[in-house]
Amino acid sequence: MTERIFNFSAGPAVLPLSVLEHAQRELLALPGAGASILEISHRSKVFEAILQSAKKRLTELLSIPENYRILFLQGGSRLQFSMVPMNLLSADGPPADYILTGSWGKNALKEAIKAGPVRVAWDGKASNYDRLPGAGAVQLSPQAAYVHITSNETIEGVQFRTEPETGDVPLVCDSSSDFLHRPLDIARYGLLYACAQKNAGPAGVTIVIIREDLLERSQDSLPGYLNYKIHADNDSLWNTPAVFGIYIFDLIARWLLEDIGGLDKMYAQNCSKAQMLYDLIDASNGFYRGHSQSDCRSVMNVTFRLSTEELEKKFLAEAEKNGLSSLKGHRSVGGIRASIYNAMPVEGVTSLCNFMRDFASRS
Repeated sequence: MTERIFNFSAGPAVLPLSVLEHAQRELLALPGAGASILEISHRSKVFEAILQSAKKRLTELLSIPENYRILFLQGGSRLQFSMVPMNLLSADGPPADYILTGSWGKNALKEAIKAGPVRVAWDGKASNYDRLPGAGAVQLSPQAAYVHITSNETIEGVQFRTEPETGDVPLVCDSSSDFLHRPLDIARYGLLYACAQKNAGPAGVTIVIIREDLLERSQDSLPGYLNYKIHADNDSLWNTPAVFGIYIFDLIARWLLEDIGGLDKMYAQNCSKAQMLYDLIDASNGFYRGHSQSDCRSVMNVTFRLSTEELEKKFLAEAEKNGLSSLKGHRSVGGIRASIYNAMPVEGVTSLCNFMRDFASRS
């Protein structure tokens, strides 16, 4: 067996080893199908059972109310940046409010502007997106079409711990990089979407959880694939879905339920892993400098800098040699980023902490 590294990539990201092994065992012939999951029809009874299992397990994990629909789509979150406003906005209606806490929120706004009226309710640009809005800082409209947030900004490493209060206005959330890392009160959301390749599977499938009344905003004039109602009416089978991605998602949902014991336990593990790194950064006397403010730190993406870019390059090169991979920060900001999603084992974080202490002592 090829030796596995500790993969700190922001996405596609580390997957549970037991899930990979399960998929490996079934890759040539899925039980009951006589063919690979990569070969079977999305209309087959075998895949229908997988799809329903995935929805059932996700419903159990998040306690999704009956008046919500689960959609398995494609196109990643970038397509959702357009689909959300195309379905939920109208040209002559009220604008949507966007809370900008980092790069992905800004990207969502850029696409929404093309589809309908939007308004920036808060922008963290002044502090280089190192924090969330303070109490009373967000100016939301009670007539807004919806309020959009990015729950976790992978590039800057800031994360909402609780949802902002939006009253009767639907809350829309890009949850791509912290999906299923903790329990959520889904009833507080109108729509939540997440590309899978962070916490929920391989690239290629995007999960949308939408309240049923919002489906009525989808207009028949929309192109078919861009219409939420069409996907809901066809149970995510209007076109050929990402069969393999849904299969892996179902295995990950089972891992969370049966191996981890649910999202409360998953969140406790995630907080413990993140605290190990933040404690080390805080105790380094400035050798490692975290980007985000302490009360806004991401549990999923730990971002920090060293004193010079040359020292950061040396850090990354030595880390790679020690089996600690993909720690380079996003190309737009540089620095170091340790993505410690659900499937990152404690041993990986421990190994990174040991390396960081050793590197600091030698530099």
